[in-house]
Amino acid sequence: MADEPFRLDETTPTEGGPFGKPVPRREDSRLLQGRGRYIANVRYDGQLAVAFVRSPVAHARIISVDVSAARQAPGVVDVVTGADPDFADLALVAESALQTHVNTPQMVLATGKVRYQGEAVAAVVATTPAAATDAAELVDVAYDELQVHVDAVAAATDPSEPVHDIAPDNLIVTRTFDAGDADAAIVGSHLVLERHYRTNRHGATPMEGRGAVAVWNREGTKLTLHATSQVPYLHRAGMAKVLGVADSAVRMVVGDVGGGFGIKGALYPEDVVVSQLARRLGCPVGWVETRSEHMATALHARDHQYSLRAGFEADGTLVAIDAVLHANVGAYSSPPWTAGIEPLMAGGLLTGPYKLSHYHCEVLGVATNTTPTGPYRGVARPATVFVMERLLDDAAAELGLDPLDIRRRNLVAPDDLPYTAPTRLVHDSRTYLDCLDQAVELIDYDGFRTHQAQARAAGVERRALGIGFACYNELTGLGQKASAGPRLPFRTGHESAEVRVDPSGAITAAMGVTSQGQGLETTMAQVVAAELGVGVEQVTVEMGDTDRISFGMGAFASRQGVIGSGAATLAARAVLTKALVIAAHLLEAEPDWLSIDDGFIHTQDAPAVGITLGEVAHVAYFEPHRLPPGLEPGLEAMRFYDPMTGTFAAGAQAAVVEVDLDTGEVEVQRIVCVEDTGRVINPMIVEGQMHGAIAQGVGGALYEHFVYDADGQLHSGTFMDYLAITADRMPSIELGHIADPAHNLNQIRGVGEGGTLGPYAAIANAVCDALAPLGISIDELPLSPARIHAAIAAARSQP
Repeated sequence: MADEPFRLDETTPTEGGPFGKPVPRREDSRLLQGRGRYIANVRYDGQLAVAFVRSPVAHARIISVDVSAARQAPGVVDVVTGADPDFADLALVAESALQTHVNTPQMVLATGKVRYQGEAVAAVVATTPAAATDAAELVDVAYDELQVHVDAVAAATDPSEPVHDIAPDNLIVTRTFDAGDADAAIVGSHLVLERHYRTNRHGATPMEGRGAVAVWNREGTKLTLHATSQVPYLHRAGMAKVLGVADSAVRMVVGDVGGGFGIKGALYPEDVVVSQLARRLGCPVGWVETRSEHMATALHARDHQYSLRAGFEADGTLVAIDAVLHANVGAYSSPPWTAGIEPLMAGGLLTGPYKLSHYHCEVLGVATNTTPTGPYRGVARPATVFVMERLLDDAAAELGLDPLDIRRRNLVAPDDLPYTAPTRLVHDSRTYLDCLDQAVELIDYDGFRTHQAQARAAGVERRALGIGFACYNELTGLGQKASAGPRLPFRTGHESAEVRVDPSGAITAAMGVTSQGQGLETTMAQVVAAELGVGVEQVTVEMGDTDRISFGMGAFASRQGVIGSGAATLAARAVLTKALVIAAHLLEAEPDWLSIDDGFIHTQDAPAVGITLGEVAHVAYFEPHRLPPGLEPGLEAMRFYDPMTGTFAAGAQAAVVEVDLDTGEVEVQRIVCVEDTGRVINPMIVEGQMHGAIAQGVGGALYEHFVYDADGQLHSGTFMDYLAITADRMPSIELGHIADPAHNLNQIRGVGEGGTLGPYAAIANAVCDALAPLGISIDELPLSPARIHAAIAAARSQP
């Protein structure tokens, strides 16, 4: 054997075998047969149920809480309020080192006052969910109502009776992005546009709502919390801190999750209450939210208002942007991501894939008496793409340019790389123009324009056709140098994986990432199988148990494919390195003479002579006397991977719409999406992610809207009023792919969120294109029939 230890190259990407193949999703079999394990399926003997008493008003002082009648109700075991000694000191605090961030502690059960409709004031524990719900209605709470703030601009302009006394101006996070001299550049521009844009508050509304089941060990020293969490290790740390125990005293278990999309990446008051009740009562306690609870209390997103000035040269070159963003962040800064996640992401990525030297953007995270906001698929970027792409279309119209030409002139091109944006983010994607060109080809732009011109010439007045485009980028797989958060007390760049071959030859990959339906059981198995030279069916993937693997960061920011696969690759590669060293010793060969095919290790010149991976593992565990001198027993390895920086994924979308001029209804006829995903682990899963993301984008563009009245009452708090996207409303989706390798271990670009970023802008631009003969520009979402009908009526009433 060589003096230096044998190591497989840790810098080359995983290749061959099942990597890159459309392997069927292995998790689907059990899910389709009803064998999934969701939070509602978790049941312990003697488990009690919780129902929350929620505030019917948006902003009020709590005068009194009378629980006497509830305590006497059938089946009731306990009733608690925020004044109870076991709960009085329990608060959620989102921490940030950003000097302008205001920590807004949220008591897990409100004391003093409530700040949004639906905030929990008390909790009832009973033998059944029905008994708990009935008893909760008997809790009598007296309120002294205060002034309600609903609109972000109004709340910042007139902050009297603020949401929090510690934020008397209702601003709980602010920041200014500044590069060049935007004001002077705008003054000297050929064209100056001033615009106001607004995007609609909506949310993820996954099929499975939130829930938690908590049980403590007999000694009361360790909590096992089953939860619908995207970030079980962050969740564990937050729970431990609030409950005053060590991290090791909390075990988070996440089973199958019916969709997360960001909102299950936060720590909620209900998680703490359920856990503390289980500790107090010494028995298992569970809670699964109703749909109306979800709509009113799960994190909302996207409630943005932009005031913007922009300067352009006569040829369409974008010169400068000066913007102010009021982001309605709701009643609290929510942990762990804080209220800064949307406004700061918006300010940092507003310019998207476009070149710009002069940029000024003031972002204001404004507290209001509405549900707190947080991450939702795409975090702020659907709104910023909407703003930039509407701005470019408006500028093109003013300058007499084709919308495609103005984009091509301003997109970051290969010759510009590495390009540093005005917010200091470094672009590594060279395919923005390629994505746009492929989208133009797939949508048949010239053919559409000919058809549109013919329709307009024919004088068809009832229905109008339009086409719109959107270019975007998604910062994915964030390493520690590009952490996902506003100076948070943790960095999100790394991920872990442990790979073990047991003595029978079975392979287990324990991952720090978690799945909410993305197919990670399949893709991570593909990565490990490709590295170890075995079939995918031989690899079992374990996720979601914080006692199974020491640490992981979880599912957010399109990171699992990039960072999770990197950790899996390194762990599997370490195992294979050791296996080859052992096999070489047993075969009296050198490790670099060996190959592995279908789990059989052999010399390259004698493929029939060798040893199986399982036989190597048996020696490693049961016959250590046969190992090479100095080599430890066992055949397993744990590795961390951190790509250090993120990688931009480029994308472009095109939409064709038909607008009914009598009703204002929009029919999306086609959507084309082209994304640069880098190397792909599983093309079928990638396409599924793109389809799902686009669907959520269409829903946000056309239908979904959480509407509050002036008193802070949510008017769209059920699916009777909140129109979520459904399959029959989805247009034809046509996908194109570009696979430019990224600068990380497996050369992958994240794909989970990109499809969500384009529909707002592409559909809005298509609607405005359809209505261009009427001179209509629509700068607010959703593109509801009422809004469009009103715009058409106003245009037709002009002399």
